[in-house]
Amino acid sequence: MSVGAPRGLASSGQKPIAEILHPLSAAEEPLSVTVGGEKEAGLTNGTPVETSSPASASSLFSRLQLDEDLEADVLDPYTLAETRDLFVTVDDPKKHVSTMETYITYRVSTKTSRIEFDLPEYYVRRRYQDFDWLRIKLEDSQPTHLIPPLPEKFVMKGVVDRFSEEFVETRMKALDKFLKRVADHPVLSFNPHLNAFLSAKDLNKRQGLALLTKVGESVKHVAGGYKLRPRPAEFCAMGDYLDTFSQKLGTIDRIAQRILKEQSEYLTELREYGTVYSSWAGSEEELQRPLEGVASCVTTCCRALEEQCENMSQDSLPVLREYLLYIESMKNVLRKRDQTQAEYEGRLEAAILRKQEDKTPIPVEVEKCQDKVECFNADLKADWERWQSNKRQDFKQFLIDMADKNITHYEKCQAGWESLITLLQEKQTEDKTSDTN
Repeated sequence: MSVGAPRGLASSGQKPIAEILHPLSAAEEPLSVTVGGEKEAGLTNGTPVETSSPASASSLFSRLQLDEDLEADVLDPYTLAETRDLFVTVDDPKKHVSTMETYITYRVSTKTSRIEFDLPEYYVRRRYQDFDWLRIKLEDSQPTHLIPPLPEKFVMKGVVDRFSEEFVETRMKALDKFLKRVADHPVLSFNPHLNAFLSAKDLNKRQGLALLTKVGESVKHVAGGYKLRPRPAEFCAMGDYLDTFSQKLGTIDRIAQRILKEQSEYLTELREYGTVYSSWAGSEEELQRPLEGVASCVTTCCRALEEQCENMSQDSLPVLREYLLYIESMKNVLRKRDQTQAEYEGRLEAAILRKQEDKTPIPVEVEKCQDKVECFNADLKADWERWQSNKRQDFKQFLIDMADKNITHYEKCQAGWESLITLLQEKQTEDKTSDTN
């Protein structure tokens, strides 16, 4: 049973099984969300929103720093209970070419003081399918927990070169983030499959890949035709939030993709625009310096825009894509929770009918199913809080970086055009002096 799961329900003062078909207490309220005074399938998580604007950029960053200090007081309870003792890094991509295939491997470095590991440091090389093996193993062995998503494996041929430096760099960052999230998790980080992934020279990936999760297996045989009762309000609120968040994030992602495409097309036009001024300067002696100045400004703007497109492609869009995949992972865990609840309710209903007919006592299997539901609920709620905390930090950094990079972009463009104004003023002064003489 996972960390945080209720144990020994029968001896913990729980209500009789027949009275707790829904584990959510009536006193508990679903997550309330308000946007612009109207209720919506929430994105505020009950956190008050400060509507006043800062007086300056410095006060904004001061307030962001204050927010970080405040959030340090409400960190994940697991991280407060123990010091980090497992550090992982994914870097150094290398291309391998053989007669059968071409693929990329990444170096996975591990430093740890845990007794589960024989050595304090490990360095192994893994390819994408090894990371996928780990994710599948974690889903199979820890069905009650949220498994961080991997970047998508397949890319459209002819659209993205999966061996290009940009693509490999972006994927490496995503794999590094995936592994760090797993290593920082209070339960997943102790999974033996993670240990093997980090330390074994050669992974034995043949074992268990075709196995179904225990939850899915049991539901398939026990609760196949059972109609699930409504989710407890707490988990309904989670589902509603994920639907709304997915819709908003999906819209942002689609628009961002279009913006990136339009900026790339504009960059192509801008380069041709600058070339025209450069060639024009060669045939206009009197206007040579101003025209060369314009060409130089356009080149500066091209470099700034190219850098902005690169930042958007490698830093901004991957964050949006990761959380869209995260939403699907969370929805998958919610569905598994529903299946577990259906299994429990189906067994309980059958046991109650048998008891009414021949006074047969409630079998132990029903109590075990109840314990499984409580375990699922506890693990899911803990992972939900952890996910929300990570999401707040990630998107705060995402927005700060986006603002900072846009400011840098426009400052570079502004500096380029200001240099042109200086050049034109100098040319004008020279012309006046020449006319006077």
